[in-house]
Amino acid sequence: MTVDLKDDATAISEYKRYHRNVWPEIKKSLYDVGVVDMEIYLLNTRMFMILDVDDSFSFSAKAAADAANTKVQEWEDIMGGFAQPLPQSTPEQRWVLMQKVFHLTEQ
Repeated sequence: MTVDLKDDATAISEYKRYHRNVWPEIKKSLYDVGVVDMEIYLLNTRMFMILDVDDSFSFSAKAAADAANTKVQEWEDIMGGFAQPLPQSTPEQRWVLMQKVFHLTEQ
């Protein structure tokens, strides 16, 4: 998945600061919906997220759980202030799914 951050060095620094100490409720919410691991990479303003999930994971179940969790909503409101929507984004979408074009072990 990908998203852009606003081109603002202070905001990017603040985004990184939040992610050095992710709230425990956010981590729990991810584990609860089947996220096993998550990595986020940043290059200038472009970010990439890789999710490792178990068989129980679905984006729709995660969205429903997130909508019902006030702490997740608080976190998402803060993170949303750092993001710059991509042209492909819908109004309610921040992270956009990417198309896989290559995987070494599947060749």
